[in-house]
Amino acid sequence: MSDVKGAAALRATLVFNLGTLGALASDRFAARVETVGLKPKHAGLLAALDAGSGASQQELAARLGVAPSLIVVLADQLQALGAVERVRDPQDRRRQVLTLTAEGHRLLARCAEAAEEADAELTAGLGDAQRTALADALRALGEQQVPQ
Repeated sequence: MSDVKGAAALRATLVFNLGTLGALASDRFAARVETVGLKPKHAGLLAALDAGSGASQQELAARLGVAPSLIVVLADQLQALGAVERVRDPQDRRRQVLTLTAEGHRLLARCAEAAEEADAELTAGLGDAQRTALADALRALGEQQVPQ
């Protein structure tokens, strides 16, 4: 008999289940936002811009934990869609601030709808109390992972 744990032990772990469900949920969300010409990373940038006042590309990269070059590419694509605009900071003319436009708010609302649709599909087999408990637990886990 082997001392190595098997597939049942792996399937019993939270990390394995979250990873599997995360990939599935991500694919479903990506398919939905693709219908409005976006990718999940676009949705993340729109949400980050909506969460605070205008921010520079460098600040957004630091806040989101991604390379500044990714923010530049995403911002270029969102600007081409009319969803964001770059404005020179009056305090520092070298700095460009990204802000959401009306179209950006519309696309963000569509992303939220897409996420809600994916949530409903993913949790269709759960009762209201289970769905609420799952959302609360995931939110708490996420908050614990944010570096202080």
